Amino acid sequence: MELFGKPVSRGIVIGTVLRYKPFCPQLQEEPLSAGTEARMLERYEQTRNKAGEELDALEKQLLDKAPDKAKIVAAHRDILLDPAIDEEIRTMVTGQNLSPDSAIARTYDTYAALLSKSKNKLMQERASDLLDVKGRLLRCWAGEPERNLSVLSEPVTVVADDLYPSDTVALDRTHVLGIVTQVGGATCHTAIIARSYEIPAVLGVEGAMEQLHDGQTIILDAEAGKILIQPSAQDLAEYRTKGERVAAQLREERAYLDKEPITQNGTRLETCLNVAAATAQELAGAAYADGCGLLRTEFLYLNSDHLPDEEEQYRAYKKVLTAFGSKPVILRTVDIGGDKQLTNLELPRESNPFLGVRGLRLSLARPELFRTQVRAVLRASVHGNLQVMLPMVGGLEEIREAKAIFAQEATALDRAGIPWNHHIQIGIMVEVPSIALIADLAADEVDFVSVGTNDLTQYLCAADRMNPAVRPYYQEYHPAVFRILGHLARTFSAAGKKSVYAASWGEILWPSPRWWGWASTSCP
Repeated sequence: MELFGKPVSRGIVIGTVLRYKPFCPQLQEEPLSAGTEARMLERYEQTRNKAGEELDALEKQLLDKAPDKAKIVAAHRDILLDPAIDEEIRTMVTGQNLSPDSAIARTYDTYAALLSKSKNKLMQERASDLLDVKGRLLRCWAGEPERNLSVLSEPVTVVADDLYPSDTVALDRTHVLGIVTQVGGATCHTAIIARSYEIPAVLGVEGAMEQLHDGQTIILDAEAGKILIQPSAQDLAEYRTKGERVAAQLREERAYLDKEPITQNGTRLETCLNVAAATAQELAGAAYADGCGLLRTEFLYLNSDHLPDEEEQYRAYKKVLTAFGSKPVILRTVDIGGDKQLTNLELPRESNPFLGVRGLRLSLARPELFRTQVRAVLRASVHGNLQVMLPMVGGLEEIREAKAIFAQEATALDRAGIPWNHHIQIGIMVEVPSIALIADLAADEVDFVSVGTNDLTQYLCAADRMNPAVRPYYQEYHPAVFRILGHLARTFSAAGKKSVYAASWGEILWPSPRWWGWASTSCP
């Protein structure tokens, strides 16, 4: 028997199942006795303090070895201390005679339900943070010790309905062979942690908790996104061989990280790194790369409770530029919209956001946000070899308007005596067929072109790349895609412009051995 889900972290493992279930509280449903409200609120305050102490200890444990995971814990403390949630719980106790544990459950469940119904996928996934904090509070209320996956006695494949962030940040990496959950996608906390720990993981596996049992041997194929239940001797032998082959491939790829990329016919390929979050782990790859082919600046805007100001952006860009030294860094201006929505900026609801106000369109529609980023980009440019790329460009007027804003902010910096690199190159990302078809005109406006094949393919094939129902129509190797790429290469080469930078298909994340996300090629 086989189960299927979404593979989010590569690998193949054979292991025994550990069904992981978080603490399940027994709530007091009876109303409080008269006169006990003050005592119950005092106990609630002690419970809240205990939960806060646990989060403080966990954050301290993670700060040095995993600062990105420590941020998740810090976010949970912010939720725990949220005054609106706290006030609502207290009001239920004093006004409705509810026991604090019931008030905690009702309040957190209400907020989590609201988030889970959001059309914003990131907001949906934040519901798990609220439920995580709720579970911690109720466990502390019951006086139960913390249960997590930090200490395991033997290697296991963890199977769960969902893994909350606090379950994954302290994961025992030496004993967790693989992860299977019934919910979750490529952008959830579990997927991010699994990739950073290089633990094979398949998420969104319907029926996993019912079909899989403790101690059962399963095969987790995170290459194909499937789980084999009750594998035969032949299955086990086949997948041991396949798993060893995949593991050997990963080891071999790692061994070539510091090798010069030269093909058998002697052609030197330039390989560049995609940077999605500017963590120390990501930037460690700068030593092996020829540059940064794509710095995704939206990491400063996503999963944040505020819009990044100029100084915050400047520091982040400076950090990346410093890591790459004299190597080129292509910074893409914020690409929000489509499948990337903000929790800190209300955007209009659109029936088809992929065809709506996104990328450069949003930047031009919200010039105050764009100008803040432009100033930070210009100031940071003195710390390295910075190049700027504009996303979701459909026509020449958009390019000219964006360039005008850069020129205006550069003039303002000159007047203020603030240095910036006067030789910054500006390019565009070709994702919209309209700009690809007038590449000869676009080449007169910009210094280089990059190709966003994910979006370009979906627009060419008229197939939403996020919709599994039309997945057969989303064809990465459609002849039209290659014709467009050839047209762009020939056109920009004829204009004497920079080499075409071709984005790879799919999401590439360091430290996966497939992290070489951009390859620059000479225009034929």
